[in-house]
Amino acid sequence: MNAQPSTPRADIERRGLRDLVYEHILEILLTGEISPGERVSIDGLARNLNVSPTPVREALVDLERTGLVIREALRGYRVSPPLDRKQLEELFIARETVETAATKLATPADDELLRSLEEAHAAHEAAGAKVRETAQHGAESSDSPEEAQRMRVSAAQEYFARDRDFHDRILERSGNRYLIRMSQDLGAQVHRLRQALPHGITDVGEALSEHRAIIEAFASPDPTAPEAAMRHHVRMVAHRALVEDPPTPSPDNHEDP
Repeated sequence: MNAQPSTPRADIERRGLRDLVYEHILEILLTGEISPGERVSIDGLARNLNVSPTPVREALVDLERTGLVIREALRGYRVSPPLDRKQLEELFIARETVETAATKLATPADDELLRSLEEAHAAHEAAGAKVRETAQHGAESSDSPEEAQRMRVSAAQEYFARDRDFHDRILERSGNRYLIRMSQDLGAQVHRLRQALPHGITDVGEALSEHRAIIEAFASPDPTAPEAAMRHHVRMVAHRALVEDPPTPSPDNHEDP
């Protein structure tokens, strides 16, 4: 039997470089180093990352699929504007569909899942405490506004990472690769939602309480309780996000229909 030809090393290395560039640009977008609506310089990114423009272009093609950047004919790429209210409503419908389906598939929970969720919840609580601490510190400290903002951003990034970790453990237990992939794709849009919130993180207590309710639902004998608790959580997050409309992008920042 003839052996299948192996992938050339150069191709493997090229794909590895493309993935690294993608992760770097994604981090730049998620940390807000390039503002919504701002043009993305392919040559500038290539210089900063010390690579050729080709892997940067390839990464931007992939990022366009997430909705984080928009390509305009003959003008290149720009960072997507904040989500408007209709987009947010659609996002939460999609997130509820994915999260509740995964939770249903993860039910009933075994001891391993319960331990895993308790561990993730403890880390999320610690991150929530840090968010509160930095908010209080900023109000009382003599630090410069830039330093206070840096601390708030760092605490928020950790808080949201721990929040995502809690949900990811349920998704992984669902065993459905397509739900996991859909959740990953929605993750970039969830970040855009957070960019649109005018007052930062204001629901630490509510979110942690709802996560605790999800764990208790998994521990209960009711097979419908986990899905119901997850649905309640996602709907409450949506309610809190939509109480105040996010900023409406100016007409020149809207995507073409």
